Amino acid sequence: MRRLSATRRRGRTRILVLAALALPSIALQLRASPGDTKEISGTWAFEPMRIEHRLPLPPNAPREPFVRGSIDGHILRALQRNGLTPSPPAPPTTLFRRVTLDVTGLPPSPEQIAEFQAEVERAGLDAAYEKTVDRLLASPQYAERSAIDWLDLVRFAETNGFEMNQERPDAWPYRDWVIDAFDRDLPFPDFVRAQLAGDTLGEDAATGFLVAGAWDQVKSPDPELTATQRDDELHGMVATTAAAFLGLTVGCAKCHDHKFDPIDQQDYYALRACFEGVEFGSRAWRRPTEATPQTGRDPVTSERNVETFASVVARGVRFVVTETSDAEPCLDELEVLATEPESSDVGRKRRNVALAEHGARARASSVYEGNPKHALEHVNDGRFGNDFSWIAKERTGFVEIEFPAPTAIDTVVWGRDRKGEFRDRVATGYRIEVLALDADGAPRWREVASSSDRRPYASREPTVYAGRFEPQPKTTHRLERGNPMEPREEVLPGGLKRIPAEFPQFDLADESARRRALAEWIVSPLNPLPPRVIVNRIWQQHFGRGLIETPSDFGAMGVRPSHRELLDELVNILLSGGWRLKSLHRSILLSSTYRQASAPRPEAIAIDADCRWLWRFPPRRLPAESIRDSMLVAAGVLDLARGGPSVSPFAPNDNYVRVYEPKTEFTAVDFRRSVYLLRVRMHPEPTFATFDLPEGGQPCPRRGRSITPLQALSLTHAPFVLDMAKRLGERVERERPNDRDAQITRLFEHAFGRAPTATERTATTQVASDHGLAVAARALLGASEFLWLE
Repeated sequence: MRRLSATRRRGRTRILVLAALALPSIALQLRASPGDTKEISGTWAFEPMRIEHRLPLPPNAPREPFVRGSIDGHILRALQRNGLTPSPPAPPTTLFRRVTLDVTGLPPSPEQIAEFQAEVERAGLDAAYEKTVDRLLASPQYAERSAIDWLDLVRFAETNGFEMNQERPDAWPYRDWVIDAFDRDLPFPDFVRAQLAGDTLGEDAATGFLVAGAWDQVKSPDPELTATQRDDELHGMVATTAAAFLGLTVGCAKCHDHKFDPIDQQDYYALRACFEGVEFGSRAWRRPTEATPQTGRDPVTSERNVETFASVVARGVRFVVTETSDAEPCLDELEVLATEPESSDVGRKRRNVALAEHGARARASSVYEGNPKHALEHVNDGRFGNDFSWIAKERTGFVEIEFPAPTAIDTVVWGRDRKGEFRDRVATGYRIEVLALDADGAPRWREVASSSDRRPYASREPTVYAGRFEPQPKTTHRLERGNPMEPREEVLPGGLKRIPAEFPQFDLADESARRRALAEWIVSPLNPLPPRVIVNRIWQQHFGRGLIETPSDFGAMGVRPSHRELLDELVNILLSGGWRLKSLHRSILLSSTYRQASAPRPEAIAIDADCRWLWRFPPRRLPAESIRDSMLVAAGVLDLARGGPSVSPFAPNDNYVRVYEPKTEFTAVDFRRSVYLLRVRMHPEPTFATFDLPEGGQPCPRRGRSITPLQALSLTHAPFVLDMAKRLGERVERERPNDRDAQITRLFEHAFGRAPTATERTATTQVASDHGLAVAARALLGASEFLWLE
């Protein structure tokens, strides 16, 4: 009997060893976590929060100059406990560049850096830095940067995935809603409510969250396949909701009770019942402005539209189409009227300076092929009607008219078909820009008119890919071993039993009531998970990783917090700020912890090589979007227009099974911020996919930070990078003509925000002399200083 017991023990040990080898995260949990908590059960995250009036400092916090507030007190106490000291503050310009890139995803311009330095001299570093933080958090660029992390988390993409991977042309409003929510600092409970039940709250686009994942549009008469497809859809909704808002791997309980966390199968199917009536697809979109009295200019017409603006001396005009009524945009004729003199020309017909016969030249983002009726030359030939019009290849695009000489203008007239025979292809979203000299004497495109002040075009009801809802949802059953062909007992909508928050007793026969009830249960004051999860995500945004390194798994298999008490202190900061995220961002950004230098220190590395205790600001490579956007800023071509349909980084393709080939030539339409680029599921844009862009197949709570040879190849040979380097070279030539030394200085200012050292100046001058400024610019765009946040 004793021998048998020994054999069993050996067998059990062998099983544990094999399990640890197969699941490295299990082995990770077997060793002590560096956290300041003694819990080993993995249920600490379910414990109630200590909600109290926030003290300036935690109890027994060291009183040292480093400690500006409660965040620094927790960090310094942990550093001292581990034999570490904080790093000195970062130099002012380094800190300014860091916080600007971190908060907005865009680098500061040389002029902004100079303004900050002047403000430091005038008011002192602390006051200048605090003013900068407030300005950045109030900017729309903050919201655009923050939205990227959330879109990663909910696996947002604008294609269906699977083998066909066709576009969802009306999925972009959800992206814009997320940006707008961050911009207006929507309290986090309302942020949750809107994404689960926005159709009942006047936030129609917000429920794009529910259907942001992949969808298999190829159906089959096979009932088992159909049931499996639907099972996958509902599973994605449950798993993503739980991971995003609760930080739990509830999806693991689909086939059996969770092996590690207090979540059973009944819990999983209770959550799933809340989504039983949600179907993938589009529905009518009530834009937020439609809930208020209609103001603004009349909607655009297909025949003739007149745009007036203050007179400006311009070298050209650009008409940029961002949205159409139904298909590729068409322009019958683009007229630009010269400003009328005060005397002699009064009463005369005004001159159309856009006409080709007057020497004006037209160019466009693309031209529809195969029909001479729609050639580019028809856009300014003075002839009207569909037979003499321009059509683009894509749903967005532009036409640009260059004048033979600078001319004072104040009116643009355009239409789809002056004869009124055709009413499709109307530009419903657009902006008009003029090429005029800036204050520094350089030509710049600037907007003078747009569709933003027009009432909505009424040709068809706008739609949004935000789900369709069946009024009477089907009954939910627990599935034996998760098999959709083996239903068992009925399960009613509900929450997780381990969380003390009570699930509201709405009319759960009503589909929308189920989702409202789920939202209220998630944001209940008795649910400790959502605030802990969101503050950890905010911390991760600024330091590269959260206090919990598994931001969507707060369970037993996740890594326990490095600073447990600080995590709940961040929750206190959030709650004291009315659940508004900007207050938490501000507290973190103003802390001494964030303001530390990033330089390595050998004695600290010997103790804490991966900087878990934050003895310095941890440097990291910029995300792909910030790298691309920084190139656009350096080249001076970034388009800061907000919202609207996405710009595709791929060549046009309308195959039944989509093929996505990257563009190799670029125009102004392509120079919007990366957040507005079309997200293609399973096929991110290849130039920047090498920098760990998520594929949209699964939620991405934290991006990888790889360093690979493919990244270097992309930065050396990719058409987009070559184009940006060329434009950057041309920019410094234009700004500092006939002065190579000044050009090199300007090159470094645009790329790094500083002047070159003597060694850098010599080497770069030599490269520019031998190979041209574009090659020198390309070297700087691929440098670590350009690519890293320090």
